[in-house]
Amino acid sequence: MELIHIVEVLIFAAPEPISSAEIAKAVRRAATDHDASFARELESISQRKIENAIAELGQRLGQSGSPIELREGANGWRFVTRDDYADWIRALLPEMRPEKLSPAALETLALVAYRQPITKADIEAVRGVSVDGTIQKLMDRGLIYVGGRADLPGRPMLYETTEDFMEHFGVKDLEDLPNAEELRKIDLPTAESEEEKESEGGEAAEGETPAAEDKEAPAEATPIEKPSEEETPAEPKTEITLNIDLVSNEEEEPEEDNPEAEDDIEVREEKA
Repeated sequence: MELIHIVEVLIFAAPEPISSAEIAKAVRRAATDHDASFARELESISQRKIENAIAELGQRLGQSGSPIELREGANGWRFVTRDDYADWIRALLPEMRPEKLSPAALETLALVAYRQPITKADIEAVRGVSVDGTIQKLMDRGLIYVGGRADLPGRPMLYETTEDFMEHFGVKDLEDLPNAEELRKIDLPTAESEEEKESEGGEAAEGETPAAEDKEAPAEATPIEKPSEEETPAEPKTEITLNIDLVSNEEEEPEEDNPEAEDDIEVREEKA
């Protein structure tokens, strides 16, 4: 009996994914109660030897072309069928057809996965829509859960992905997600940044009123100056000046000799 075969049956018989530490513990416990001579060597087996046996088992399955492969998830190791045989399995178990997530649910789930822990308000700041129903649907399917509360006004809930999420997507750790390091560094809108933008926008709108008046003031002054230059030689002002001169001349005329006035006097005398 070889260690690699013992490891294989333990992984196969485990109802849930099993870790290398759990396998090592089970092997040591069974070895103490076993009468075979080789069991004495397994009583103090290390976790490192179990991990080496698991690696060798996975390599054998891959080289043999077996439709079964060994996969490590967040909770440990388990046997799974290869993706190439998915259609045949669906034909056998049509009632187990998985439900697909909508694009909205996938976007929300991706935000939680890459930016966890994250609040609902921050998710809505990125997506621009309410995500109450989507979050509830993801929680009902066991993909996300409430991991705590943020140290913010109102103590909003923080959402994180579950171990079932990592099992479903076949990742051992969140660092195994595609482009995990890059996507976590990208600046995304947050609820606080959106509130700051709105407040700055309101202040700018209030401040634009006097600024607009300042810009309009020179525009109004410009047409006032132009007419003043055009009206300087204009006729109305010239006529006013001339009228004043004409009136003064008419008042001075009686002091000068007026032959027409003398003729009028002579005519009146003759008539008399």
